Amino acid sequence: MAIELLPDWMAGLEEEDVAFIKRFLLASGSLKEVAKLYGVSYPTVRLRLDRLIQKIQMNDRQEAEPYIATIKRLALDDRLDFETAKLLINEYKKTKKGEN
Repeated sequence: MAIELLPDWMAGLEEEDVAFIKRFLLASGSLKEVAKLYGVSYPTVRLRLDRLIQKIQMNDRQEAEPYIATIKRLALDDRLDFETAKLLINEYKKTKKGEN
């Protein structure tokens, strides 16, 4: 069964984040193995994983803004390209910060 909709927590990730997750899974969660694949130290991979976890947690904590939800839904339905969706969401967030 294929996933038809990308989960919200994945929609906010960069391509390289998704590639890291894939390598991590294929290495059965072994940070030592991922470090070998990337040619970096274990602490470097651990830091990358920690930052990715924070990014996912931050996305989960974001309040459900109807505008952002609509933009994400349009992107997921291929009615809006991903880069344009990211641009619209970022600009919207800038205007929201300006209101505070």
